[in-house]
Amino acid sequence: MDIFTYEFMQRAFIAGLIVALMCPLIGTFIVIKRQSLLGEGLGHIAFAGVTGASFLSLYPPLGAAGLTVLAAMGIELVRRKHNQYTDMILALFFYTGLALAVIFASLSKMPSTGLMNFLFGSILTVTDADIMSILVVAIVVGLIIYAIYSALLFTSFDEQVAITAGIPVNRINMIFSIVTALVVVMGMTIVGILLIGALMIVPVASAHLWKCGFAKTLLISEGYSVFSVLAGLVVAFEFDLAPGGTIVLMAIVAYALTFGGTMLCNKN
Repeated sequence: MDIFTYEFMQRAFIAGLIVALMCPLIGTFIVIKRQSLLGEGLGHIAFAGVTGASFLSLYPPLGAAGLTVLAAMGIELVRRKHNQYTDMILALFFYTGLALAVIFASLSKMPSTGLMNFLFGSILTVTDADIMSILVVAIVVGLIIYAIYSALLFTSFDEQVAITAGIPVNRINMIFSIVTALVVVMGMTIVGILLIGALMIVPVASAHLWKCGFAKTLLISEGYSVFSVLAGLVVAFEFDLAPGGTIVLMAIVAYALTFGGTMLCNKN
């Protein structure tokens, strides 16, 4: 229990728990929409925002938020025109973001330590201001998802039927894209830009192995996510490991154990 005597670890646990609750909330819908790479791709674009803001001498997280939201909106607009090529559209935006990130990084001469913090997370350096920012974004995202929950769920399963039912599908999808971008930027402090997509998808994948309804799957995925963050922080602290990578590895371990357990149950 000595881990809780350190203030930086207290802040890490608070910030980690907030992100742990928000990622599956978005990730569950992403999986249903068959856009599992969306979080990962937006992370690449957020990296371009970070390096671009550094080049322009702006606050990096603000640059990441602005560019990521714009990219998410652009992805949604292009997807409407070429819905059958969603994976190709995502790839185009993602590679563009990665290319811009490399160019801006070389122009800005950003220190390697700063780049590493954004790429792989810097949860142990989270400040009280960071926690407040994360909390505000989490509250906004939670309220938005609550407001559009039924329409978003309907749209995620079948857009054509949702349109027939009179649901403003385009508006719902655009709102969801913006919310996803905000969660990606919010989570980059915890697990890093390159790993935030994993925290959105892996706990949801584990929950799907239980083959429950949507609401139960969402709750189970929240449990997996919280476990991954808590276990990851403890293991990282005890063995002096990178917190972001350890958190994701715990999520993978949880998935593997659940998969193995379901296989054994099916055989019996």
